[in-house]
Amino acid sequence: MKGKLVGMNGDRAVAFAAKQADVDVISAYPITPQTIIVETLAEYVNNGELNAAFIPVESEHSALSAAVGASLAGARVFTATSSQGLALMWEILWIAAGLRTTIVMAMGNRALSPNINIHCSHDDAYAARDTGWLQFFAENVQEAYDLTLMAFRISEDHRVLFPSIVNLDGFILTHATEGLYVLDDEDVKAFLPKKKPVNPIDPSKPMTYGPLDLFDWYMEHRRLQYASFMSTPPVIKEVFEEYGKLSGRRYTPVKTFNVEGAEVVLMVLGSSAGTVRYVSRKLAEKGKKVGVVSLTQYRPFPVRELIEALSGASVVAVMDRSVSFGSPGAQLFMDTSTALLKAKRRPLLFNVVYGLGGRDLTPGDVEKIVMKAEEVLRRGESPEEPVWVGVRGEE
Repeated sequence: MKGKLVGMNGDRAVAFAAKQADVDVISAYPITPQTIIVETLAEYVNNGELNAAFIPVESEHSALSAAVGASLAGARVFTATSSQGLALMWEILWIAAGLRTTIVMAMGNRALSPNINIHCSHDDAYAARDTGWLQFFAENVQEAYDLTLMAFRISEDHRVLFPSIVNLDGFILTHATEGLYVLDDEDVKAFLPKKKPVNPIDPSKPMTYGPLDLFDWYMEHRRLQYASFMSTPPVIKEVFEEYGKLSGRRYTPVKTFNVEGAEVVLMVLGSSAGTVRYVSRKLAEKGKKVGVVSLTQYRPFPVRELIEALSGASVVAVMDRSVSFGSPGAQLFMDTSTALLKAKRRPLLFNVVYGLGGRDLTPGDVEKIVMKAEEVLRRGESPEEPVWVGVRGEE
């Protein structure tokens, strides 16, 4: 591994990556569990370690609005949020993407109210999934650091020009201290050169941004935005590969573990992947093969890579740390189901809801999911509704 080994929690690792990226503007409104990110960046600016404009705004809506303006002016921009903060930003998420800004935002994933909960669910990540932002999920502190650096490089590429969200599970990663390798400043500078703006705001050359767009052209513009967004995966892969050569850490849109020859596969996002792999490894020692698939790239959804990863599976348990009211399954399950419609051979699918509001996913819980998957395989039929794991009254 290239770089210096240090100990940081996830929030500080993200802030350190933003500092090394030499951001120009930070628009900030603190909300648990991402507060440490913007506090740390404020310290960097105050101490003279980072030459950036730090804008302490009055709300998350203002935070993203300020970020949009700064990005359009040509600045490298960073912000962070969680949960209710993302909900207050929601109007501006669409604007930031539609105006092709290159903002990078860290999201300390947290449950949405009611009731008030400050711990992890993926409600906020899923709330942003259709807005036109690239989305990445970190499984540990190292990935939170690496993905933040890569997000700037990806977003600012002139073949992309879309904002990015880096998701890290609230408290599980935001507040957990782990060892990670940080790159030298000079290596980061070589990997991430200064931003080259496209059509920046210039008072001497007035230009309209976000004009009135009615039925005569709105649909054509949305079609162009969709096509541009769907053309970004090759650039993402390219940046992943280049960063791997620089750091010694390999990134792919879809990660697989023990999938070869496995009829049962568990699919998951975020920090839970480590627990699921642990159980897979333990079951393998007993002669039972259970595969694990996790996503680094959530938006655009990696359809082809996922179809390939699940090509040998007979049954797939799709694990969601969220719930979609009124739907037969939660969000990752819906995405996966839609993606596999294009597969020549489709496995049985069922949805698992787990870990809401920060509830632990234990190895015992994972084994219960495996047992349910084996039952589905025997019956040849998937349950119509999500299977709730780790909740009282559902055991």
